[in-house]
Amino acid sequence: MNFDIINSIRVDFMDWKIIGLGALVNAVLTVILSLIFFPLFILGPFIGGFISSYFTERFEDYDIMDEKDGAVVGAISGFIGGLIITLLFTLGFGDISAITGLTSSLGIKNILLNGYIILQFSVIIGLILGLIGGVIGVFVKK
Repeated sequence: MNFDIINSIRVDFMDWKIIGLGALVNAVLTVILSLIFFPLFILGPFIGGFISSYFTERFEDYDIMDEKDGAVVGAISGFIGGLIITLLFTLGFGDISAITGLTSSLGIKNILLNGYIILQFSVIIGLILGLIGGVIGVFVKK
């Protein structure tokens, strides 16, 4: 029996679990830190991307991760975390009043438009900061 195929499937599944864990850490830390002090929310995507790239054992079909691979893993974690953050903010968890206060001062009072702005903001910020956290995770791992 060829155990290499089974081991490669197991490792790839483990990588997705770690990326998902990084995304959950990203979302939970962002919501908690936005409640404590809103500017600290940027630490969530950094730490989520860092965790995803630091604990990933390998990427694609080779054993050594480089900075580009860490950036990809961190960006995926940040993107998924941004979607989770949007879901949590629109369900009422977190400090959504800071964002809706900003949009209402611009004259935007539509709930769907506010949700769309929150989606774009959290996904873009999560993606960029998760990418940076992923690169830092690879540097620390080496």
